[in-house]
Amino acid sequence: MKYKFKTKPYAHQITALEKSWNKEVFAYFMEMGTGKSKVLIDNISMLYDKGKINGALIIAPKGVYQNWYDTEIPVHMANHIEKDVVLWKAMINQKQQNELNKLFESTEKLHVLCMNVEALSTKKGLDFAAKFMSCHSTLMAIDESTTIKNPDAKRTRNIVELGKEAKYKRILTGSPVTKSPLDLYKQCEFLDPYLLDYGSYYAFRTRYAVMRSANFGGRSVQIVVGYKNLGELSEKLEPFSYRCLKEDCLDLPDYTYTKRVIQLTPEQKKLYQQMKILALAELDGKQMTTQSAMVQLMRLHQITCGHFTADDGTIKEVKNERLDALIDILSEVENKAVIWAHYRHDINAIVNAVEKTFGKDSYVTYYGDTTNEERQNAIKQIQDPNSKVRFIIGTPQTGGYGITLTGANVMVYYANGYDYEKRIQSEARINRAGQTRKMTYIDIIAEDTVDEKIVKALKKKMNIASKITGDDLKAWI
Repeated sequence: MKYKFKTKPYAHQITALEKSWNKEVFAYFMEMGTGKSKVLIDNISMLYDKGKINGALIIAPKGVYQNWYDTEIPVHMANHIEKDVVLWKAMINQKQQNELNKLFESTEKLHVLCMNVEALSTKKGLDFAAKFMSCHSTLMAIDESTTIKNPDAKRTRNIVELGKEAKYKRILTGSPVTKSPLDLYKQCEFLDPYLLDYGSYYAFRTRYAVMRSANFGGRSVQIVVGYKNLGELSEKLEPFSYRCLKEDCLDLPDYTYTKRVIQLTPEQKKLYQQMKILALAELDGKQMTTQSAMVQLMRLHQITCGHFTADDGTIKEVKNERLDALIDILSEVENKAVIWAHYRHDINAIVNAVEKTFGKDSYVTYYGDTTNEERQNAIKQIQDPNSKVRFIIGTPQTGGYGITLTGANVMVYYANGYDYEKRIQSEARINRAGQTRKMTYIDIIAEDTVDEKIVKALKKKMNIASKITGDDLKAWI
């Protein structure tokens, strides 16, 4: 395997490539933080170098697919690869249409299309992807492939059908089984319908799930009550997959930082622009104090989080992508995680979303409304490896000091605050004596907003709450 890497691979990434690079189908079951994105990019480059492919279709959730375009491909794809990389957008202007058209030019370049998985539920998105596939010898990859685990979802059916036109196929996920082993069926069917030796989801379920009849409204239905033959299932997965946990990667750094970039919804964009105009008018009208500048910053920041305070003092919700991005992240988490929010209002939204997705027993809270007794129980539950609790949801103001949360090794900042000390102290909750695993810190950031400036300022060790001035804020917005 001769190939000139742009970024130096870790030993486990080399192993993943050695097992997979020339196989027609493969599954990278690599835990978050182990660098599966780099492995796929190197795999694409190797196949292109060998003349096996001239196109790559990368499909990922809405909060992830732009990161491939902005960060992963520019950072990791080898310099000698001539390429046209295009980001799919449903609503585009002429300039963006010209970018899309590059994908169909007859050149020797590698053509890469990054699409959000939701687009494959639409005729426009599906037709464009099909046209791309018909014009190239393509590697098709599904990042966070648990997004196609639902056998009844329209996008799952479309993606499985589209995959039949791909020359090579890859799936990537840190947690292939988010709720049950049955989640594997459609992910593997995308790769090859014969990999698991079952012609239908229901035959697969019969083999690996324990079922019983239950009555609902006078109607008898079959429900899953347990699983069986899991050793056999693992053996079937082994020939076409590579399982990698951070604890097995001895050369990984002790902790890594990453980000999940999201877009403002049309409703958010409209409100954000209105608030931005008002803030700039305030800044031009007078010399602003730090306190008044912080008020303007907070108003903009709240909108990026999906809410704002109306003139009558009530809090109004705004449709946003932040919660979806959080749930996507948590679906990839192998162990336990800490979730920090800046606004108390967001705690309730996070709790509702986590409870709906992962169940009532999956989380505890640690913020202003949490009683002392509940706080002690929360720490106990997150530290207990046998507890059903997977997530602790809180604010750095309350939970960022003094407590030990080493039962978790992933920390998600749903939204950042403005105080550098609180950020550092909150990070240290999982990075303490007793932590035996590699750690991952994830920031959810709304693109082209004050979110980006806040995170950059914190990384520069700036205490925004006491340093920002009117002129600073004007430059930010």
